[in-house]
Amino acid sequence: MPQRAVVVTGASTGIGRATVVELVSAGFQVFATVRREADAESLRTQFPEVVTPVIMDLLDEDSVRAAGEVVSANGPLFGLVNNAGAAFPGPLEIIPIEVFRRQLEVNLTAQLLVTQVMLPALRGSVEAFGDARIIMIGSIGGRIAGPMLGAYSAAKHGLVGLSGSLRAELVPFKIRVVLIEPGAIATPIWDRGRATGDELRSADPEAWARYADQLGALGQTAQRSAASGLDPAVPAKIVLDALQSDNPPPRQVVGREAKVVAAMVRLLPFRAVYRLTRARRR
Repeated sequence: MPQRAVVVTGASTGIGRATVVELVSAGFQVFATVRREADAESLRTQFPEVVTPVIMDLLDEDSVRAAGEVVSANGPLFGLVNNAGAAFPGPLEIIPIEVFRRQLEVNLTAQLLVTQVMLPALRGSVEAFGDARIIMIGSIGGRIAGPMLGAYSAAKHGLVGLSGSLRAELVPFKIRVVLIEPGAIATPIWDRGRATGDELRSADPEAWARYADQLGALGQTAQRSAASGLDPAVPAKIVLDALQSDNPPPRQVVGREAKVVAAMVRLLPFRAVYRLTRARRR
């Protein structure tokens, strides 16, 4: 069987990089998108010949469309792993609206744009192999919402709806859509998110002071996640299973804590869930 191609977005670190490792080990050809040339060179060095780095920025539509042209020129695309994303924390009362828009653009709107530009190549895979896959990397934050991550939760809840509609629309064309929802992962996203929060806080320290307790609690959670979250290899293996399985689950929660949260949301009354997630004053 000819080598099948898969696109992995956000492949510089975390789940994206771990997914590249899993796919290469399983014999896939990989197009790995990154934002910086240094990350592209790192991929070339680690995976010569089997990984093609592609410079792409989710906030730059031209770069996304150019990436789609590079992939389409290669031929059929069996899989797209929409992994790239970011987390911008802050209270919804005062988070700059342009930051809120950027969060939705990166974690929701751009996910659709990437999918649109890759669909011609994915349809080519259906013609060549009879099948194609789109893997959306969501979050347990798409099932529950708490303080200080409102923009992130809004985007991840939106990704649930986007994935569901895509799944319904594309199933007649033999393109499967799978949503993977990990819990906390030990990745640099928490460090980058914390740095963004610090920048926003310095712009209006008096207003942000009202939320000091909640921001402090979020910071502690982020530190724990960075230190003891799931190894990115865990969801990466789930991604590989979703690409190799004949009938992958359309939606899958990853990690023990995430599964507990998903069960809680499913089984508890809304009031009980709200009491558990609400902020508390010290």
